[in-house]
Amino acid sequence: MSLFKSASLVSLWTLASRITGLARELLIAATFGASALTDAFNVAFRIPNLLRRLFAEGAFSQAFVPVLAATRATEGDAATRELIDRVATVLAWALLVTSLLGVLAAPLLVWAMAAGLRQTPQAFDVAVTLTRWMFPYIGFMSLVALSAGILNTWKRFAVPAATPVLLNVAMIAAATWGAPWLARHGVEPILALAGGVMLGGALQLALQVPALARLGLLPRIGVTPAALARGWRHPGTRRILRLMAPALLGVGVAQVSLLINTQIASHLAPGSVSWLTYADRLMEFPTALLGVALGVVLLPQLAAAQAAGETARYSELLDWGLRGVVLLAVPSAVGLLTLAEPLVAVLYHYGAFTAQDVRQTALALMGYGVGLLGLIGVKVLAPGYYARQDIRTPVRIAVVVLAVTQALNAALVPWLAHVGLALAIGLGALLNAGWLLVGLRRRGAYRPQPGWRRFALQVAAASALLAAALLAAQHALPWLQPPSRLARIGWLAAVLVGAALLYFGALALLGLPLRRFVRK
Repeated sequence: MSLFKSASLVSLWTLASRITGLARELLIAATFGASALTDAFNVAFRIPNLLRRLFAEGAFSQAFVPVLAATRATEGDAATRELIDRVATVLAWALLVTSLLGVLAAPLLVWAMAAGLRQTPQAFDVAVTLTRWMFPYIGFMSLVALSAGILNTWKRFAVPAATPVLLNVAMIAAATWGAPWLARHGVEPILALAGGVMLGGALQLALQVPALARLGLLPRIGVTPAALARGWRHPGTRRILRLMAPALLGVGVAQVSLLINTQIASHLAPGSVSWLTYADRLMEFPTALLGVALGVVLLPQLAAAQAAGETARYSELLDWGLRGVVLLAVPSAVGLLTLAEPLVAVLYHYGAFTAQDVRQTALALMGYGVGLLGLIGVKVLAPGYYARQDIRTPVRIAVVVLAVTQALNAALVPWLAHVGLALAIGLGALLNAGWLLVGLRRRGAYRPQPGWRRFALQVAAASALLAAALLAAQHALPWLQPPSRLARIGWLAAVLVGAALLYFGALALLGLPLRRFVRK
């Protein structure tokens, strides 16, 4: 399978994951609203997710996949299978110990993540219970990451890309049927979501098993201390652990920022954690579908150009990627800033999700939207460093940006509450992207192609026209009190289609050669 087809397949499943994830959030919002209890769930769910992003999909995958691929290429399939067995054994034992400790330390973990939940004692207790039930999810997801690394190395991309959909489906089922069932039996309904998370983790792991078995690569996990010792002494295991150290720092920066922001939000008005979470879910669409897609397509081509010494080609690829970011991210940011309330109303304003929740979530979405250009730009600029085998520079920049973001929090949160947290992240992303860009230019790695000034003016003019039209649409229609839900959905669909036609039509009239840009 070609790189483009592989990337398209992954992108397609990413879109499916985002759509089912949004459906999950819509259902949770309609069923539970935004309250201290939904804050409790979001905090409890973030604890295993924090560890998952650090040790599973983050640092572990970044270290395991290169070692696995190198072992296969240089030592053959037998040595590769031995490496898989040894690593799986060490990982399984580590996960067992981690899960037991996490269950026992749940009150301390919840306090460390969101001490402000103590403002509502019931919410804090529910968060502890949810954490205890969901903490073993980190075990499922770490084993899923191991399986995905193996399958991707063997160019079996479909199964790893499809698995996140199963978590969303399981949580939708829990909210639809599990919550009402618990309510009828006098149990707090939001506890059903913990069952959905665990079921989703088990399903994701189960989906990997047949795919691994067909390749003859199903790990054999040792259950004795002697097997653990052999796994620990294996040189491949030691190599992975050494590689995980710098990767942990890079992945950990973003997670530390998330942890700090959650802690701050938990001390604000009840519902603040949930408002930020709902806004963040909406932000995942443009950042994943634009940023991830551009990064996936560009990274291997940048690496090939760098390895071949084709500095002009390398610079042209970066230039094309950055123009793509500006062309698509600027109007997306305009849409988030001018149409935030209609977007949130159409997607979330049902059931227990009140008009006040719509307004607060929309304000958070606008804060994030300020930095959308930076959030997507980083996805193109960071691969420019990775292709040059320079991981330290983006990590150092990210550490400084984390400190700046927290300084912005100190200045903005007393004034803007939860919106200040979102705005600080947006401004930090702009700083991050700008710093990466300046670094590439100073090194001479990136030289902008001619025509940037004209291109920027064309995009700015079309975006200004788009902003005026969207503001008019936002004020012309009663988004919070529509005649029917279907009417509101129809309004939004018509506005979005009209906005796209207006923006790209204006660019065409201004002389921007869109067809040539796409072909290039």
